[in-house]
Amino acid sequence: MKHLSILLLTLSWVFTAPMFAQSYRKNTTSEYIDQYKDLAIKEMKRVGIPASITMAQGILESGNGNSSLARKSNNHFGIKCHNDWKGKRVYHDDDRRGECFRRYKTVYESYIDHSEFLVGKQRYASLFELKTTDYKGWARGLKKAGYATDPKYAHRLIDIIEKNKLYLLDENKAWSKRPSKSVNDNFEITTYTTHAIKRNNGVKYISVEEDDTFASVADEFGLRPWELYHYNDLPSGADIQDYRYIYIQGKKGKAHRKHEYHVVKEGESLHYIAHKYGVKLRKLQKFNRMGKETDITVGDKLNLRRKKK
Repeated sequence: MKHLSILLLTLSWVFTAPMFAQSYRKNTTSEYIDQYKDLAIKEMKRVGIPASITMAQGILESGNGNSSLARKSNNHFGIKCHNDWKGKRVYHDDDRRGECFRRYKTVYESYIDHSEFLVGKQRYASLFELKTTDYKGWARGLKKAGYATDPKYAHRLIDIIEKNKLYLLDENKAWSKRPSKSVNDNFEITTYTTHAIKRNNGVKYISVEEDDTFASVADEFGLRPWELYHYNDLPSGADIQDYRYIYIQGKKGKAHRKHEYHVVKEGESLHYIAHKYGVKLRKLQKFNRMGKETDITVGDKLNLRRKKK
């Protein structure tokens, strides 16, 4: 009788368990790209990480968004907590059991944090001197800098990029899937109509044209006006026509190695000098031990790459 009860209990579980199981249809690579490519392009314009690299890392690290970490915690890049993480956490087996990973409210936050993670770590700084079209250099650089322990990490990223033609995203072009009954993916390429993009200290900038406003430029490059004010160390409400050029992504933490210091000339302000060398204003103040209200005078020698002793 005891064995019969166990058997009936077991059969009851077998037949009722599927009623409580949740069905989940996995994303294909093509579906994942179509869903997040615009966000990858936006981040490329904002901080300078090739969209192809962002997409390839998302595909690889999240398994097209199908991994448990991606589905339950919106972490699409496998970024662990590290000492500086103040947000929510989740524990997941990786290289070791029960490792701490970052948890996000949305996938959007995961993409933003991926950008900030690479921008904020010194070991990735040299990558931002590469062109956004140099996806191979970025892939190898990420591996060399220790983003992943997989010895074939760079090869895997490059393979994903080339197999899915993700390099088209880096060429300032839109990439959209054309409806087709064929099993093969066909892609239609249309060029963005934008200002000419130039670089200073590896940072993208544009020359200001007659009818430009912060709102129109932000709309053109998929940004928000406050982001442009922030990138250019300007207060909200500033007039774009007062400037010859503006940056469309965040400036660097120091000047190019060719420029160690600057001697102040007549009519120059601290903001002008920071703008000239593509350096964040607060970093320039920090290098020279200045407060926000500190004045400069003609002949002052300002450090552009490191703190004054």
